[in-house]
Amino acid sequence: MDYRPRIIDQELDELITGLAAITLEGARGVGKTTTAARRGTVFRLDDADQLEVLSADLSQLDAGPGTVVIDEWQRHPPVWDYVRRQVDDGAPPCRYLLTGSAVPAAAPAHSGAGRIVQLRVRPLSLAERGLAEPTVSLRRLLSGERPPVNGATRVTLHDYVEEILASGFPGIRGLAGRSRRAQLDSYVARVVTRDFAGQGLRVRRPATLRAWLTAYAAATATTTSYNALVGAATGGEADKPAKTTTIAYRDVLSQLWLLDPVPGWLPAGSPLRRLTQAPKHHLADPALAARLLGVGSGALLRGEAPGPAVPREGSLLGALFESLVAQSTRVYAQANEATVHHLRTRDGDHEVDLVVELADQRVVALEVKLGAVADERDVRHLKWLSAQLGQRLLDAAVITAGPYAYRRQDGVAVVPAALLGP
Repeated sequence: MDYRPRIIDQELDELITGLAAITLEGARGVGKTTTAARRGTVFRLDDADQLEVLSADLSQLDAGPGTVVIDEWQRHPPVWDYVRRQVDDGAPPCRYLLTGSAVPAAAPAHSGAGRIVQLRVRPLSLAERGLAEPTVSLRRLLSGERPPVNGATRVTLHDYVEEILASGFPGIRGLAGRSRRAQLDSYVARVVTRDFAGQGLRVRRPATLRAWLTAYAAATATTTSYNALVGAATGGEADKPAKTTTIAYRDVLSQLWLLDPVPGWLPAGSPLRRLTQAPKHHLADPALAARLLGVGSGALLRGEAPGPAVPREGSLLGALFESLVAQSTRVYAQANEATVHHLRTRDGDHEVDLVVELADQRVVALEVKLGAVADERDVRHLKWLSAQLGQRLLDAAVITAGPYAYRRQDGVAVVPAALLGP
């Protein structure tokens, strides 16, 4: 299969000429190895023979010239300290490219700060899936120029539902029907039965872990408390898992890059007060959430929400659509050296789904709506935020499932999700 360049490739092209070591981090199956392998000689530490050789002699990494790609470096954590020392000793730019699908249970002696630059790789964004040619650039929105917004797409709500279910994992999205469902089921089963053990945590009750993960999926795009997740996972059972157990679940799933929560926005030096720190829950890919809940396209379009009952405003489809948009926006934001948060006041009076923040604390605010157009209710929180931040708010937009991109008379942009790009 021909390789289709990704947004992360542009980041690597920009960074690798000046940096000696970069690590690509993300959930298993997001395409880290395929992206990295195009750039140098690969040592695969999930290969027993290569692992044995490097365990005996790490200097084998430097036996040849060019870029050295160390795949699944966490399987032999001393690799990290070796690379860090080589950087300290003057390794040239573009020398080491590491990939990792987990944070190792036994952390390296040194964090790598200042030596090894870490880049997150997420599943394919909507712009990378080839649904439509983006006409609205997040970079332009972040410029503060309030650029013209236009464009049209034939991508429909049914198409977005299919993208939610298809997954952004490159090796899964090309499958269809039962084959795709089987692969997603296998992905979850591997996490529960094998990957936890690889992180040093023995799961005595796999069914309880899976139930917790399913409750987390049901809480997609909400700030449901972790205590409430335990309640939703166990229903009326009297024998609930201990808090320490569920914290361990959360920590290991984070180490495996399976949880990708959007943190609450707590801006420094801002007039905003009473903001919640609670994160919005998201899995690495909304397809995993849909599969854990056993929901298909028909049920989503009918507004059905199987699985554990968690507090949610709006439909499950709306939550999964927001998760799809959030995942894509984080890919675009990273390419623009920005971070993504959400905003919610403690009393729930105001909330903004996504706040994209630059290092100088200027922001673009995004609301995510399933509708085709944006009415006054959809923009009221954006207008409130504009009144609070003034010039610090560079732009505001409603991301929709509709066909047209345009600016409303009040200046708020309306952008179909398929037309937003980096």
